[in-house]
Amino acid sequence: MNRWLLALAFALWGPWAQAHKPSDSYLALRPDGSLVSGQWDIALRDLDFAIGLDADDNGEITWGELRSRHDAVAAYALTRLKLRAAGQDCPLRATGHLVDSHSDGSYAVLRFTADCGTAFSDLEVTYRLLFDVDPQHKGLLRLDLPGSTVTAIFSPDKATQRFGIAGHSRMQQFVDYLVEGVGHIWIGIDHILFLLSLLLPAVVIYRQRQWQAVERFGSAFWDVFRIVTSFTVAHSITLSLAALGVVELPSRFVESAIAASVLLAAINNVYPVVLRSRWIVAFLFGLIHGFGFASVLADLGLPRDALVLALVGFNVGVEIGQLAIVSAFLPLAYFLRATTFYRRAVLTAGSLVIALIAAVWFAERAFDFKLLPF
Repeated sequence: MNRWLLALAFALWGPWAQAHKPSDSYLALRPDGSLVSGQWDIALRDLDFAIGLDADDNGEITWGELRSRHDAVAAYALTRLKLRAAGQDCPLRATGHLVDSHSDGSYAVLRFTADCGTAFSDLEVTYRLLFDVDPQHKGLLRLDLPGSTVTAIFSPDKATQRFGIAGHSRMQQFVDYLVEGVGHIWIGIDHILFLLSLLLPAVVIYRQRQWQAVERFGSAFWDVFRIVTSFTVAHSITLSLAALGVVELPSRFVESAIAASVLLAAINNVYPVVLRSRWIVAFLFGLIHGFGFASVLADLGLPRDALVLALVGFNVGVEIGQLAIVSAFLPLAYFLRATTFYRRAVLTAGSLVIALIAAVWFAERAFDFKLLPF
């Protein structure tokens, strides 16, 4: 049974699951009169996949290998970015190349300018980097305007957006990051598996060395409520601290700790140690998960006023995504709670599958190698 469940899990999750940190690039634009100056940070791993940077195929991209491909990087990127103003295109020209580090690795930094020919009041941006090979890729924009900063997120269904140079609706920025928060929890399979590992025992109770069905829905509901609330409060705390730059932790440590939290929560369902205080476990490990949630916002480098708005919208989106998961899980789990199928196949065997996946994740993240396709 366990082998079949493992195969099923790989088949279902493989096509859409990503490593915890999704593919993003960071685009900064600064309009000034008829000109726009820009900086574009693109992950080396993404560029290597798209155009090939690792010339000797040794798994490491050196500065020499990147420098030899500067023209190819500029050509690839700038043909996938289009700026229009005052009814005409603004030709793009590369002006420099650097390398920078983000929380998830090294990035090529492409600096460029665009000449729109005349002063303008609106700027139309079309972003199509990597959408043809990775539909989950996002472009995170920071538009620096006099006295304010506008943020936006580009995705395949929002590849073209228009911005008023005088300003941009803060409500629209809030909604953009709210949607990004919902999407982030749905592709953050490690967060989902951690939450599910804590929720699976909510509809049963451990008595006489075995799981038995709870008698009332209210018992399961309040157990789920305590767990989800604790997880939400905890990751909201560290998401805020990390995104605002108050606390910083190494990315490898955070990702490894998240994998370990999934592993321990799943094993606890098979060999119960923590039973009535799972909400405490949710809170303690939720503090670590918050640092994972913060990686996108922290890397964007937003000014404090724009970061707070993005932070609130992103966090609300994460909570909406979580509530959707809980709303789908709890009624079905309660309906199946008294069946052998739920206790053995879903709770026990399912937890073993989750534990196995989490153990591989931990090894991959702690020792920096890749085994699973997600």
